[in-house]
Amino acid sequence: MENENNKKENGGPKKLNFNSYWIYGIIILVLIAIQMITAMSIQTKDISQSQFEKIAIAGDVKKVVVVNKSIANIYLTEDAVDSGRYPDIAEGKFSELHPHYKYEIGEISYFYDRVQSLKDKNNVNLDIRADTQTNWYAPLIGWILPFVLLIGLWLFIMKRMSGGGGGPGGQIFNIGKSKATLFDNTNAKVNVTFADVAGLDEAKEEVMEVVDFLKNPKKYTSLGGKIPKGVLLVGLPGTGKTLLAKAVAGEAAVPFFSISGSDFVEMFVGVGASRVRDLFKQAREKAPCIVFIDEIDAIGRARGKGAVQGGNDERENTLNQLLVEMDGFSTDKGVILMAATNRPDILDGALLRPGRFDRQIGIDRPDLQGREAIFKVHLKNIKTGPDMEADTLAEMTPGFAGAEIANVCNEAALIAARRNKKAVDMDDFNYALDRVIGGLEKKNKLISPSEKKIIAYHEAGHAICGWFLEHASPLVKVTIVPRGVGTLGYAQYLPKEEYITRTEALLDRMCMTMGGRAAERIVFDKISTGAQSDLDQVTKMAYSMIAVYGMNEKVGNVSFHGMSQDQFNKPYSDDTATIIDQEVRLMIDNEYLRAQKLLSEKREELNALANALLENEVLLKSDVERLIGKRPYGEPSRMELKAQAKVNAEAENNKES
Repeated sequence: MENENNKKENGGPKKLNFNSYWIYGIIILVLIAIQMITAMSIQTKDISQSQFEKIAIAGDVKKVVVVNKSIANIYLTEDAVDSGRYPDIAEGKFSELHPHYKYEIGEISYFYDRVQSLKDKNNVNLDIRADTQTNWYAPLIGWILPFVLLIGLWLFIMKRMSGGGGGPGGQIFNIGKSKATLFDNTNAKVNVTFADVAGLDEAKEEVMEVVDFLKNPKKYTSLGGKIPKGVLLVGLPGTGKTLLAKAVAGEAAVPFFSISGSDFVEMFVGVGASRVRDLFKQAREKAPCIVFIDEIDAIGRARGKGAVQGGNDERENTLNQLLVEMDGFSTDKGVILMAATNRPDILDGALLRPGRFDRQIGIDRPDLQGREAIFKVHLKNIKTGPDMEADTLAEMTPGFAGAEIANVCNEAALIAARRNKKAVDMDDFNYALDRVIGGLEKKNKLISPSEKKIIAYHEAGHAICGWFLEHASPLVKVTIVPRGVGTLGYAQYLPKEEYITRTEALLDRMCMTMGGRAAERIVFDKISTGAQSDLDQVTKMAYSMIAVYGMNEKVGNVSFHGMSQDQFNKPYSDDTATIIDQEVRLMIDNEYLRAQKLLSEKREELNALANALLENEVLLKSDVERLIGKRPYGEPSRMELKAQAKVNAEAENNKES
């Protein structure tokens, strides 16, 4: 009984999966076995015509059987076999089933003439018989084997074309079946919960309410409300749309179907629409449930804008079927469609209307508090030192999305392991940030002393302008270590958490960006190609200020954002374009002159910073303060306030002791 119970618990003995390949293997083995048996059964020795005549004259031939008018099979008498005169035939190996010798007779008429001459001359009595034999397996192999190979090749191609081996859609007859993965109580593979989602509090509340709709529908329908049919998650790449959907799959007590938008697209016409029908058919059977389509823009692109237009476009057919299914099932079925995209601007208007996607949940990059919460989630899985704090890391990563924060944490852990450390400390995170922002450090790049001096003054020019301009972002680090592709040095700043920007702030940032080229002009009276990215940045900024934000008196309070900007269909006249170009050039020149004036006034500070960079290659904010003093317009950051509070607390403890 115990053995039987153990077998039941262990799932019993494993069964072999029988498929069509077993049949092909069995047929091949049978054919090989027939060939081997036939080869082993043939033990007849070949002889010549003269040897046959000697044996016949000796009277040792019992009979001769001519097979198919080409081969003469010679059977010896029993006395001849036992006499030992034929050593190539074992003694006692007499048999009438298999011939002892054989030879090819050539022309059949010539053979009979020789035999008749042998009888007449030597008075030999020979028993000559004729026989016809058919080798049945040779033509069988010749006919069947090509068909077997063709059928096997056809099945292999059909499986490859239909999207793989196992699972729905894997076979040629199941190609129209849905490829959605089902997560329910019997197939729980998702370990992500809402506790693993941080920095998305508002979006998480909306999604949690959707889950509550399905768990407690009467709570909402009793007041006359209707469960929403669709929820669209919209956000930049890496902000956590798919992670939020995984949390729904892990938290929801209802079946969860997950599929990608590209899974509906196949080379066969009508497959996409068929898979949409099958997906919603399965969803209705499992209702209440949630259907999640990731990257829905693969099938939800606006109709009539592609290269192929009309009702025969496979993508449009798939979208049409999706629109019908979303608006076709009744709301009391409890089927909610969730989708995610980072390109909502290209989606079809019929897909976004209320009644299909009733809710659009925007997921933006996290703010300071959101980044701190995300760091706390990722730091749980990392062995960190005592100096690691999430709020400090959050201040160091402005504008980072959730995926980028996860990448920084992983890079820091890998760097600490590479350095043979037992815990991840702040130095590892600083190195990881440098690698993520600036790229891989190029330790083997050889730079001449003259070029290194130009790079040092270029980066020092950026740092000095940012240090003494009121609205510029505070400096965190400046370095001349080559990183990434074409990056010979960079200055890292800590931008403020702000949602609107004034004209003065944009002009100060433009002046700070031009500080590198201005420093080269002042110190060397020459310019280099190192300012290419700076010029590109200020040019885009200037055009945005004038043509998008309306921050220019001559152009006025107009904005051409989102309008066609090609040369044949501009939203403004040629005169306006000339004015915009002139004002952009004037604005950049003014900020360039402003940067030169500031650096000329701070020439001593510029030299001190450049020499320190040539000596140390990396300068932190504390190093800059030691060299040129504190920033005149700087407000204490959270890190500085926290460090000062720590110092004050230690001083108070020392006084009490």
